Amino acid sequence: MSSVSKPGPASGSSALELAMRSAIAVSEGVRGLTSPNPPVGCMIVDARGKPVGFGGTSPPGQAHAEVVALRMAGTAARGGTAFVTLEPCAHHGRTPPCADALLEAGIAQVYYAVDDPFPAAAGGAQRLRDAGVTVHSGLLAEEVRTGPLRAWLHYARTGRPHVTWKFASTVDGRISAEDGTSRWISSPESRAEVHALRLKVDAVIVGTGTVLADDPQLTTRPPANEPAMRQPLRVVVGERDIPVGARVLDDAAETVHLRTRDPHQVLATLAERGVVDVLLEGGSRLAGAFWESGLIDRALVYMAPMLLGAGTPVLDGIGVGTIGDALPLAFESATMIGPDVRISAVPARD
Repeated sequence: MSSVSKPGPASGSSALELAMRSAIAVSEGVRGLTSPNPPVGCMIVDARGKPVGFGGTSPPGQAHAEVVALRMAGTAARGGTAFVTLEPCAHHGRTPPCADALLEAGIAQVYYAVDDPFPAAAGGAQRLRDAGVTVHSGLLAEEVRTGPLRAWLHYARTGRPHVTWKFASTVDGRISAEDGTSRWISSPESRAEVHALRLKVDAVIVGTGTVLADDPQLTTRPPANEPAMRQPLRVVVGERDIPVGARVLDDAAETVHLRTRDPHQVLATLAERGVVDVLLEGGSRLAGAFWESGLIDRALVYMAPMLLGAGTPVLDGIGVGTIGDALPLAFESATMIGPDVRISAVPARD
C-alpha cells in the first residue's frame, strides 16, 4: 500500500498556491486507493498561516480528506484555512458531510480547486458560505483536473472509467520487431515508471493475444527491501482461453477474463465494479478497437531512441485511409525518461 508523506514546499509560487500544491501532492499520494471515491487532498493552515494538518481520502467507507486533515490539526484549525482539491461534500453518504466537519472545526476560509460534479454531493461551498465561511474556488484548478482527479472527474461526467493507453514504441512507431520480439524496447527507467503508474490505477487491460505472446504478469513490483504493494485488477479481454500456467493467473493479484471483443461492454463491466482509472496495455488490435469505439481518453507513449523499419505497428484496424481522416491529438507534455521520451497526448475532440 502507498502511504501519504508529509508534503513539502515548492518554490516560485504564492503562499496560496504553495498550500494548494501541498494538497495536490497529498491527493496524488492516495490515488489508486480510494475508488470509486475521488482521491482528494486537503491542507489545513492555522490563523497565522502555519501548516497544521494534511490528509487524503481514505479507502471507501472511511474518512474523507478534510476529516483526516482536521484530526491532525486539532484545535489549531479554529480560525484557519482549508485548501482542498475538490469542493467539500455536503451530503450524508457512508460518511458525514465534510462541509459540516469544517464548520464544526471553526475553519474561517476554504480554498478549493474544482467543483464537485455529482449533484448529490455538491453544495458544500454554498453551505459553508451560508454559515459565514469565506470560500474561494478555482485555485490551481487545471493542475487538479489534469492531475490526480483527472480520471475521477471523467468518471463522474461520463459514468465510465477513464482509459489511458500506454505503450512503448520505437521512433518509427513499432512495438515489436519483425520476428515478434519486443523486450525491451523501453529503458529500465521507463519500465520503473510504468510499475509506479500501475500502482495508481484501478485496473490494467490486455488482450488474450498479449497474454499468449508475452505471458505478462501485469503487477507492480516494489523496489528491493520494500513491502508488497497494492495491485491493480488484471483484466484480460478476448474469447480465446488463457493457458492454465499463464502468469496473469497467478495469486499475485485478482484477474478477470472478459470473453468479449466489445470495448463498451468491457468498460461497463468494470464500472459496475467501481473501477475509475484504467491502464490499457494491450497490443495494436485491442488499442485499435478502443480507438474505433472512441474510448481512449489519453495516450501515454514511451518512445525509445531506436529504429526497426519493420514489425508490429502501434495501432491496427482504425480504418484511416487518407490523411484527412487521421485521428487528431493534442500534446500535453513531452519529458525525458532516461534515454526515452514520454509523451502525453489526448484526443483533440470537439
